[in-house]
Amino acid sequence: MTITDSEIQSIKMRFGIIGNSQLLNNAVRVAMQVAPTDMSVLITGESGSGKESFSKIIHHLSPRKHGQFIAINCGSIPEGTIDSELFGHEKGSFTGAHESRKGYFEVTNGGTIFLDEIGEMPLGTQARLLRVLENGEFIKVGSSKVQKTDVRVVAATNVNLMKSVEDGKFREDLYYRLSTVPIFVPPLRERGRDAELLFRKFATDFAEKYKVKPISLTDDAKEVLLQYRFPGNIRQLKNLVEQISVLSTDDKEITAEILQRYLPKENTLPALYRGGPENDGMSERDILYKVLFDMKKDVTDLKKVVLDLMNGQGEAGKLMKDNAHLFNDVHHHENDVTSKEPVVLNIPQSQPADHDHIEEVHDISHVAEDDSLSIEKKEKELIIRALQKNNNRRKYAARDLGISERTLYRKIKQYELEE
Repeated sequence: MTITDSEIQSIKMRFGIIGNSQLLNNAVRVAMQVAPTDMSVLITGESGSGKESFSKIIHHLSPRKHGQFIAINCGSIPEGTIDSELFGHEKGSFTGAHESRKGYFEVTNGGTIFLDEIGEMPLGTQARLLRVLENGEFIKVGSSKVQKTDVRVVAATNVNLMKSVEDGKFREDLYYRLSTVPIFVPPLRERGRDAELLFRKFATDFAEKYKVKPISLTDDAKEVLLQYRFPGNIRQLKNLVEQISVLSTDDKEITAEILQRYLPKENTLPALYRGGPENDGMSERDILYKVLFDMKKDVTDLKKVVLDLMNGQGEAGKLMKDNAHLFNDVHHHENDVTSKEPVVLNIPQSQPADHDHIEEVHDISHVAEDDSLSIEKKEKELIIRALQKNNNRRKYAARDLGISERTLYRKIKQYELEE
């Protein structure tokens, strides 16, 4: 089926897709070509790049357009309830199942289901989904009766599913069954001047919403906008425009200097981020934890050196003993807490540290232990703060923390934070 450029422009206008980049047009073209079929589609792309819009194109241009369309975020459903949500359950099948319930695959019979963040789906649920895709069959939780359904599945992911397959986190047979037709939605930084077009569109929308004059960019500000990488893609750009529209009450012409004040600093993690085979597949959060653990190890090693020096033990202590004459003229400022002079230890040449020194070592060790880095403690504190900020609404707390709702649910159970 040949699709003209004018047809692509028409579809973009209909579904509110802004941009003229070649990569974006190619993605729209594939979605239009596959829509009339019943083939499974896997949409890939970074978070915030607009993958759901392509699932709607596929549904509304298909013979199923009069059927239901349901979008489900697999990462927001707790692992213990996702089977029930998708396939339904029978009364009494688990604690709290006071009545039978239809799942999405039963309700959406004849329509389309969009499974976002498919990479977050548990392995057991993946097996059930594979059966639906291959045979159109499913079984409710707590039932033995096989039911039929005619549902088209469109899936989306922002992770490398092949890497997940290699790591044993995603079924290989399901991956190939889902990705009959792959569609890649490009990130905003690869779409040329589309960021400028989107900025103007959002500026107009928010000016109308808040009854203010629309903001505009100077030429130098446009260059700053186009050079920024936008890790959060369209979602981040939209939030940025809304923020500037509301806060820039005086000057509605945004210069490069003004724009840079609103743009967050880009990630400047060390070179180990995005590099080296040892870090393949690691998220920025994983990298941060690794850096913190390495810091903790360095602090521990430093503590050991200091304690060895004070006890006259180990290689450091032996070195001090063998060269004690170099330190005899230096006095230990024991009680001068406010002194700005450096504190230097005076270790006797041949005698072990006396009782007072030993007590001091124990005190320092205790303080150092209390001040040591605790990743779990910091993580627990962050989760508590996020929950308090959002009045225990887990969906929004998970969004603030940058994790899926299912991961937050697991962490809450791990740290026993449930009320």
